[in-house]
Amino acid sequence: MRVEKGQTPISRVKCCVDSCEYWESGDQCLASSIEIQPPNASDTEETDCATFSPKSY
Repeated sequence: MRVEKGQTPISRVKCCVDSCEYWESGDQCLASSIEIQPPNASDTEETDCATFSPKSY
């Protein structure tokens, strides 16, 4: 994992990626912080969540 998984969701962040290790029901993110890349994106199609980590089953 790149960042620690917390117990409290990040307020004001909605995440629908239920295959992520940090995803919590209700579309909440339990990552201690998030990183969105790349720095020079010009639209939403160019961005991605660099914090994403595949859920271990």
